[in-house]
Amino acid sequence: MKDPQGVGQKFNLETYLAARKVARRVAFLFASHVEEGMTEDEGLETLDQLLKKNGVEKKWHPSKFRIGKNTVKSFKEKSDPDVKLQEQDIFFLDIGPIIDGHEADYGQTFTVGQNHEYAHAQKTSKQIFDQLAGEWKTNKLSGKALYERASELAQKHCYILNENMAGHRLGDLPHALHYRGKLSDFESVPLENLWVLEVHIRHPDKEFGAFFEDILM
Repeated sequence: MKDPQGVGQKFNLETYLAARKVARRVAFLFASHVEEGMTEDEGLETLDQLLKKNGVEKKWHPSKFRIGKNTVKSFKEKSDPDVKLQEQDIFFLDIGPIIDGHEADYGQTFTVGQNHEYAHAQKTSKQIFDQLAGEWKTNKLSGKALYERASELAQKHCYILNENMAGHRLGDLPHALHYRGKLSDFESVPLENLWVLEVHIRHPDKEFGAFFEDILM
């Protein structure tokens, strides 16, 4: 039986963390390329171009670019195709590049314009992530405990946590050899660098949400 916190023989931490840096760089580059009227399909084309320019030839999961009301959707849900980026809007991306046989996974929310509700959701998704990561490190929380706490924090900030976006393993390709389930179902303390913490929140009454994900470090 595979160790759920194991890695392959070719795993190299330096290469793995370098892949994370590429993913983060592409995310911020992409945010600077979005423009009013852009569709999600157009954004994904731009995202693919930026990934290739940064040395990414393969992805371990399809890239996601969600705008406006589509930001409430889980990873596998289809977007409303008619949505376009507005002057005042919110969007997030989720990318999973492969660099030298090592996986990365990074997602972040951005806003355009001066909508304070959108900005608050964006800020809160990252704030919840940071608090969870801090409590994991200090209190040695299990994966299951992390997501119980995530739900509490989302409610505290008057949002609803999407429990379908609940974290997972990462590593050298393919991480599924070691563990295929959600982090929220993992009853042990996740090791640093090898697990992705996902925080996806939505407004309780309005059609928008915010997302942030990164590895626990």
